[in-house]
Amino acid sequence: MPMCRNIKTLYNFVPPATDDELRASAVQFVRKLSGFTRPSQTNEAAFDRAVDDVTRAARALLESLVTNAAPRDRETEAAKRRYRSRNRFGARE
Repeated sequence: MPMCRNIKTLYNFVPPATDDELRASAVQFVRKLSGFTRPSQTNEAAFDRAVDDVTRAARALLESLVTNAAPRDRETEAAKRRYRSRNRFGARE
């Protein structure tokens, strides 16, 4: 299964990833695994529980990782992504 393109690296950035960013990443991951964009009412509780569990696991992972690399700047990395996208897909009009 290919990795979700919308899930971005959240580790080693200044400022650090917010709870909202972690939750959004967890939602994308659970959507990909389940195949649901919006779960039915029957599956909603299980979906929400999975998102909560993945969010907690992601937070624990990010807090336990160690690196000697300098933290990356969010704006610089966003500019790089935009540049790569323009080169790959062309400028939008």
